Amino acid sequence: MHENRFVSDAFAALPLNTAVVCHDAGAANVIVAGLRQTSRHDWRACMHGPAALVWERAFGSSAPFLTPKEALFGAQSLLSGTGWASDLEHNARVLALKAEISSAALLDHWVNYPMRFERAGEIVLPDEIWVTDGYALDSARQCFPDRLLRTVDNWYMRGQLSEISTVCDEVEPELLYLAEPARSDWGRGIQGDFQALEYFVSKLPQLGLPQGLRIRLRPHPSDVPGKYDAWMRAHSQLPLVLDSSPSIAIALARAKWVAGCESFGLTLALAAGRQVFCTLPPWAPRCRLPQTGLIHLAALDG
Repeated sequence: MHENRFVSDAFAALPLNTAVVCHDAGAANVIVAGLRQTSRHDWRACMHGPAALVWERAFGSSAPFLTPKEALFGAQSLLSGTGWASDLEHNARVLALKAEISSAALLDHWVNYPMRFERAGEIVLPDEIWVTDGYALDSARQCFPDRLLRTVDNWYMRGQLSEISTVCDEVEPELLYLAEPARSDWGRGIQGDFQALEYFVSKLPQLGLPQGLRIRLRPHPSDVPGKYDAWMRAHSQLPLVLDSSPSIAIALARAKWVAGCESFGLTLALAAGRQVFCTLPPWAPRCRLPQTGLIHLAALDG
């Protein structure tokens, strides 16, 4: 097993003109926040999907978004995300391996680690795997015993917690529901994320929350516009509104209670001292978030 190393300046230590390839918002948030700490601007950015918006907010919309091949041409190293919503990051790792370019990939979550590096039966691991906490390190050690693991600072988490603590909002406390796409219908013919929403609604009377509490539903960055419109109309008897806060930090700042399935936002809410409910129903796979403090609604069924 390779020794784990904590590198507080891992982002600054990246070689000049490192290719940075991301698609999903999760890893992009952590990576971009780390890159910003370096005050460098030599990154060869390939940002697609939700990651493009993350990059533009941090570095400006004029940043050139290269293809993976263009980003890696002349690069000494690759830093990539590990999202599941596209093949972009996987393809970049394939190209880096073929070109003998050193590669690192950041795990931004705590679940499905092996699957993040496999597409169509092809497994391509980076030379280094980066994690941001002890929970992720323990899982990564089990999944990738022959890889070099690095624990790096999560500047995104730090920034979000700082923003949550400084936002001043005089509205009444609310419950924030963090929507999250589910890749399974759990054998019931309905998307899992909508099953979790229905289960959450069914358990509301048992949660001891204030009468008439406003519920703010925040779509996932990868959700298509209007995804929850019909569901919200079907539950018009509830005090539901769609969240349009410009950041997750602002959304969490006004929430005393937070609910969702397994999203990163739940761990951020826990770190910010909110009461957090996991809404996975009993027939769904067990919640894989390792953090303590989550209230599992499924446990209410005995």
